[in-house]
Formats: sequence, C-alpha cells, structure tokens
Amino acid sequence: MNELEIILLVLGSLITVLLLVVLIKAACFKPFKTSLKDYPEFVINQEKAVTSLQEMIKCKTISYKDEEQEDYQEYLKFEQKLKELFPLVHKTCTLSKLSNKSLLYKWSGKSSTKEPTVLMSHYDVVPANAELWTEDPFSGIEKHGYIWGRGTLDTKNTLNGILNAAEQLIKDGFVPEYDIYFAFSGNEEVLGYGAVKIVDWFEQQGITPALVVDEGGAVVENVFPGVKKSCALVGIAEKGSCEIELILKSNGGHASAPKPHTVVGELSMACVAVENHPFPRNLSFPVKKMFDCLGRESNFLYRIIFANLWLFKGLLDYLCKKSGGELNALMRTTMAFTQMEGSNANNVIPPYAKMGINSRLMTGESSDEALSYLRKVIKNDRIEIKKNSSNEPSRISEVNCLAYQKVEEAIKGTWKEVLVSPYLMFACSDSRHYGRISPYVYRFSAMRLSLEERQSIHGNNEKIPLESIAKTVEFYLRLISNC
Repeated sequence: MNELEIILLVLGSLITVLLLVVLIKAACFKPFKTSLKDYPEFVINQEKAVTSLQEMIKCKTISYKDEEQEDYQEYLKFEQKLKELFPLVHKTCTLSKLSNKSLLYKWSGKSSTKEPTVLMSHYDVVPANAELWTEDPFSGIEKHGYIWGRGTLDTKNTLNGILNAAEQLIKDGFVPEYDIYFAFSGNEEVLGYGAVKIVDWFEQQGITPALVVDEGGAVVENVFPGVKKSCALVGIAEKGSCEIELILKSNGGHASAPKPHTVVGELSMACVAVENHPFPRNLSFPVKKMFDCLGRESNFLYRIIFANLWLFKGLLDYLCKKSGGELNALMRTTMAFTQMEGSNANNVIPPYAKMGINSRLMTGESSDEALSYLRKVIKNDRIEIKKNSSNEPSRISEVNCLAYQKVEEAIKGTWKEVLVSPYLMFACSDSRHYGRISPYVYRFSAMRLSLEERQSIHGNNEKIPLESIAKTVEFYLRLISNC
C-alpha cells in the first residue's frame, strides 16, 4: 500500500467515524422525559371575561411620547371601569397609584414575605386608523367569534385575565400563601416611566420578587424548524434596542452637475455594506436553551443539525443570514434600515442626508459595541454615526428554579400537550426594568396566537377569539393558585 492509499484510508476512516458520531448524537438527541400529570379543572365565567374586556377596549388609552397629545380622561375612565368591573379585587387589595401611569395592587398573603409574585400588564395602546379597520378599533364589538379592538392582544387581555382570575378566587375564599402584586403601567408603548416608578418602589421597600410574569411569547405553531407540535415560548430575556442615525453633509448644489456620489449615494453604499456584513453570530444562553429544548422535538434531519452544532453552526449561521427573519434574529444583533431623508426637491443635491436604523442588540452585547461594528463595516469617516436612544439587553432569568416551574405548570395545565420552551424575546417590554431587582422575570402572553393574529398587533383589525379570553383567565387561575 503506497503513501497516497494510506492517506485516503485514514481520511475515509475519519469521515466514517465523524459520520457515526453525528448520527449517534442525533439519535440520542431525544425529547426530555415528562411525567403525565392530572391538573385540576377550573370553571371559567367566559361571559364575564368577555364583557369586561369589551369595556376596557372602549377606553381609548392611547399613549404618545408627547403626553400633551393624550386624552388623560380616557385613562381615568379606564381606572374607574376597573373598580366597577372588579369590586372584590378593589375591596380586598390595596391600590397604590405611584404615578398617573402606574397602578400597583397588593393582595396580602397568609405569610408576610419580601419575595412576592408580581403579575404585570400595560393598559396603554398604540394609535389605530379607523378608516383601515373593518370594525371600529375602540368598539369592543363581538363578531364571528372574536372581540375586535385595539389592545385585545396587546395587552388588555392579559390585564383582564389577571383581574378576572383574582376576582373569581377571592369570591371562592382563596387567600394566597404569599403577597401578590398586580403591576399595571400606562405608557409601555412609548417606553415610558410607568413601570419604572413601580420598580423604584419595590427597590425602595427592599422587595425582591420571587416571580414576575409579563407579556412576551405565546402558544404558537410552526415557529421552529421541523417541529409540528404547538410551542409555548417563555421569554427568559429580551434583546436590547437602539435607534441610530447615519448622517452625512455636503455643500449641496444643482442636480445637473453631480459628483460621482452624492451624500444619498454614499449613505446607500453604507447601507449595502451593513446589510452585506451582518453582525457575527452569538449563540446566547436563551437561544441555546431553546435549541436544546425544541431541537429535540424536530424531525431527524434537523436533529442532526441541532444535536451537532459544534459541527453545523457555521451552516446554520449561513442559512440564517440568507433567509433573515426570526431565526436569524435569534442568532445575532440585527440592523434594520427604516428611514431615509434627503433633498426636498428633485433637482437639488441635498446638503444634508440621513438614514435611520433600528437595531436589536443581542444578549451579552452593548449599543456601544454595535456602533463600533458599524464604523468598522462602513469605513467612511465622513459619515456621522449617532445613537439617539438605547435600551441595553435585559438580564437573563433563571430556568432551573421553582419560579420557572410554576409558569411551566400553569401553561401545561391550560394547554395540554404543548411544548414549553425558553426563548429570547426580540421586542422590548416593561419587564426589562425588573431585572435589577429579580432574576425570576418571565415573558409569556397567555394566549394561543396564529400568525395572522400576531401580525395584527400594532396593525389593523386586531382581534381575539372568545376562547382565548377564557384561556387567559384559566392560566392566571392556575398560576395564582400556586403562589
């Protein structure tokens, strides 16, 4: 046997061994064993839950960065509605109004504790253009098995579920073992101070919540490659956000005699450079946990990939960069060019042009690092890279703990046979503020949401199925009963 034959034999053996290792790891990458459990049944007053949500939708609690644009009477009307709809909650719980957009209810438990449960929601909504809706966005009308209106999904239904569950449990004589707080803010949609004031109060009181639940993931379908079962995604962290502008100035001039590149052209080249050079992949802890959980439920082809990321993460990274979308957003900091401004006349070279970028920052990275990467990729010192505002990535919450287990059990009791998995949330929520006082913050919107319903959030024709309203109440009945 000559030297070449020996080399080929060794290479063939190595490839065979590698293939065997890959296939064995994929075969062993099986779903986690779960024990079958009988969950108690709850009788839900769906009619009451639907009626109370309809009344909330009728309150036009639209928030704006400029509060002068708001109709504060609508906020006061909403607060009054809560008192009328949930009399037992208001009789049993102590309500503190920590700011004009911060409502904090305390339901005292049997034992005094500095580690209570905090159930969150926000009651402000984004504007809605009635002309583009099939139904009045603030009518709360019931039609074809849905309640229509702005805030049905984001997130008055959550608030409705919490208070309906509490009202029912109080009526039944239930008293929680430990204190429970209902923390509702009125300017989450504009990244406002409502939740901040509440967290400040907890911090001043020396209170470390043992569990915090806010909006976030939901029960969804077809969100992970090769998984056919319904998945309940629980956010254990959220990406940061950063508003960035690329600004370039020139002497302007008449458009009849342009230089090789105008400021618009140079900014366009910067845009293309950034889009062609995505940020490096970053397999953060929440994403690894999601891949480990849902990857085991994939078909065998995808299990080969997710069981052998040590070998295939480059391939996965390539596919994510090419396809974009949600899976890509799980892998890296993203940059979306959303705005562009130049000359106000077609025949004038602009003396000033800018592009707006909305960046979502990966866990473990920072807004300053994002700006530094942009400078390296753009390679044009004439372009000013300006950070207008930023929220750094949130703290990562614990998973192997009682708090997460309580959320998981409430989900499994409400939606049988769903897969529960941690995940990384892309959007910003009020819950990020709680990271400074608790490692047990979870983001789960207690609803089953179709793709169409998810797309209606902040869009037109937002609506919720009647069944989902009752299921949200059921989830909070189960969760509160275990606190």
